[in-house]
Amino acid sequence: MKANKYLENIAIYKPGKDKIDQKKAIKLSANENTLGCSLKVKEGYSNHFNDLSIYYDPACEALREKIASYNNINSDQILCSAGSDEAIAMLIQSFCKEDDEILYSEHGFLMYAISAAKVGAKSIKINEVNFKTDIDDMVKKITNKTKIIFLANPNNPTGSYLNVKEINKIISIIPKNILIVFDHAYHEYCTNQDYPKDILNIAKKNDNIVVTRTFSKIYGLASLRVGWCYASKYVVDILNKVRGPFNVSGPAQIGALVALEDQEFINKSIEHNNKWLKIYKEEFENNNKLKIYDSVANFILIDFYSKEKCDKHYQELLNNAIIVRKLEAYNLNSCLRVTIGKEEHNIKVINILKGSKNV
Repeated sequence: MKANKYLENIAIYKPGKDKIDQKKAIKLSANENTLGCSLKVKEGYSNHFNDLSIYYDPACEALREKIASYNNINSDQILCSAGSDEAIAMLIQSFCKEDDEILYSEHGFLMYAISAAKVGAKSIKINEVNFKTDIDDMVKKITNKTKIIFLANPNNPTGSYLNVKEINKIISIIPKNILIVFDHAYHEYCTNQDYPKDILNIAKKNDNIVVTRTFSKIYGLASLRVGWCYASKYVVDILNKVRGPFNVSGPAQIGALVALEDQEFINKSIEHNNKWLKIYKEEFENNNKLKIYDSVANFILIDFYSKEKCDKHYQELLNNAIIVRKLEAYNLNSCLRVTIGKEEHNIKVINILKGSKNV
């Protein structure tokens, strides 16, 4: 037996975990919502879902209709998936073949390249300037083999984002036969005025735009694996042909339906996140031995200016049962990514870094 040759060189995605007792650890490595999920979601299971033996709605019709209603979009142009990762993988499966190319930002989400490798497509990195996609370099790297451009906005792990002007520029200059996928996993967290909150309206006017979203981040449903994407009717119809039946479980659909209704929880999560993004920046503003980059997501990127110092800080935090994310896979060897945690978690991280002999 011999698998497809291009599968042999795939680097398996490694989640943000470590080999210490997870129950005792403070896990700030996976960008989960530190506030958990809405209490209404937990209540929703007992009120709405009590039979695990049945196949649930294969088309996620109720969930698609509610998403459509909340966002003023057509439910027929929504595809629900097992997290946004599955939607990304299905897009590549549907529109790329061996030796085709995808483009993605230099420090973009690793799953773009991994999913491309699964079909034998090549991944081309776009250069960044100050952790933002270099649009001119993007244009230079487009060839007749380019099928999809992936842009995480906000971007993980840098926390940076493309503003409305930049988004519109990209759309105006990219050929219409190339899909542009705006991965908005952290969309709800961003409150900046020039952030493209109306990305779905922009997508309505452009058939080559796909927007992916997830319930794993601000909604706190990471364990349930439920996401969605919005695209032209043609793209969604193709995705439905490659989508596995019952790809989103019943509990995941119920959880997402209920989560959408609790705006109070969303507002609380945004308020907590913005508060601590500001505190982190203020606490280390005048520290010349590390840099905390601006972020609009639920994590911060900390640069210690050398891999050696970064490794020492990582181990120091680990010794205090705090798990953060090393970023060597993103070629950010001197940086750590730290998820915004509960108040006591953030205070502990700040105190450890400020009291460290390495800083």
